[in-house]
Amino acid sequence: MPQIQSIRSRRRNGESIASIARSERVSEPTVRKYLRVDDLSARPPVRRRRGSVIDEWLPVIEGMLAEDRETWRKQRHTATRIHERLRDEYGAGVSLSTVTRTVARLRREAAAEREAGFLDLSWHPGECQADFGQVDVRYRGVVTRMRHFVLDFPYSNIGPSQLMPGENAECTCQALRNLFEWLGGVPERIVYDNAAGVGRKWFDRIRLTRLFQAFQAHYGFEYTFCNPYSGHEKGAVEARVGAVRRRLFVPVPGVWNLDSFNLRLPDRCLELGDKDHYRKGESQTGLFDEDRKALLPLPAKPFDVVTWTRMKADKYGNITVQGSHRYAAGPEHAGHEMIVGLRALEVEILDAEGKRVITHPRSYGDKPTDSGDPSSQL
Repeated sequence: MPQIQSIRSRRRNGESIASIARSERVSEPTVRKYLRVDDLSARPPVRRRRGSVIDEWLPVIEGMLAEDRETWRKQRHTATRIHERLRDEYGAGVSLSTVTRTVARLRREAAAEREAGFLDLSWHPGECQADFGQVDVRYRGVVTRMRHFVLDFPYSNIGPSQLMPGENAECTCQALRNLFEWLGGVPERIVYDNAAGVGRKWFDRIRLTRLFQAFQAHYGFEYTFCNPYSGHEKGAVEARVGAVRRRLFVPVPGVWNLDSFNLRLPDRCLELGDKDHYRKGESQTGLFDEDRKALLPLPAKPFDVVTWTRMKADKYGNITVQGSHRYAAGPEHAGHEMIVGLRALEVEILDAEGKRVITHPRSYGDKPTDSGDPSSQL
C-alpha cells in the first residue's frame, strides 16, 4: 500500500510513468494498473491470508499500552496480563515469551522517543489537525459516554466535528469520510497524535493501521504524527475539542440516530466560527473559504470503511467480537466459518462465499452484549 500511494502521488506531481517505474523498481504496466484503480476499499477476504503471528496483534498490544498512559500506574498491563488478554479475548496463538519481548521493545522505543524534539508547524490553507474528545450524550434515553472527532483548520480556526461511539480505525475513517464529503474535498495534510485508530510513530518509522493505510492512499492526503506526550504540537485542535464540547454538548444533548445527528453537526460547528480570527482580525468564515479552495478533489468513488476478518460461529450460531460482544448469524451457521465486516456503527456477517447473511448495530464498551437476546433489541 505505501508503494501504491507513492506511485499515485508521483503521478499527481506530473512525473512520467517510465520515471515512476524506474524509481519504484516495478514495470510500467504495474504502474498503469495502480493508476487505473479508482477504489482502494477493502474486499471481503474470501481466501484466508496468513501473516506473522505477533505482527497481527501489534495494533492490539499498542492499544493496550496506549490505554496505560491514561491509567493509574498500579493498574497498568504487565506482559503476562497482555498475553492472557490476547489468548482469552482474541484467541491469539502467541507464546508468553514472544509477547514479553514485544512489550519490552515497544516500551523501550516509547521511552526513547519522549526525548525527541518538538515540531515547528506552519499552517497554510487546506491543512488541518485531528483529535478525539469525550462527551456524554443521552443516546436513545440512556446517558452514554461517546467520542467527538474534530478536524480543525488552524488557518481559519474552523473545526467541524462528528460524534462517534469509539476511537478505533473504523470510527476514525468514517468520521473523516463524512467530513470530506461535507467539505467537498480532501485536506492536503492532517496532523494526528499517536491514536490507536490511525497508527503509531516509533522514532522515524510510521506504522499505520491497515484500514487507515488504505483510506489515506484512496484519498491522497499527507499525514504527520506528533511526538508522544506532545499535545502542544497540535494545540489548535486541543482547544477546538474543548470549545465544541462546551458549546454544542452542554447541556447533554439527546441523540436517537447518529447518522442524522452527524449530518447537522458540521454546520453547527461552522456557525461557531462566525466571528473574527483571534490573531488575523479577519472573518473566520472568510478564511475558511480559502481553506476549502485549497482542498484536493474527492475521488470518483467513496471509500468503504470496513475491516473484514474471518471468525468461526459457536454452536449457537453466534460470532463474538472483542471478547464480549456476541452477534447472531443464525443457528443454521453454527460451527461454520463466517466473514465478519466491522464498520463504525454496524457489524456485517457474510457466509464463506461472501454472501450477506445479516447486519447488526455494533456494540462498544466493556459490558457484554448479545444481539440474540430479545431485550437487547428493544
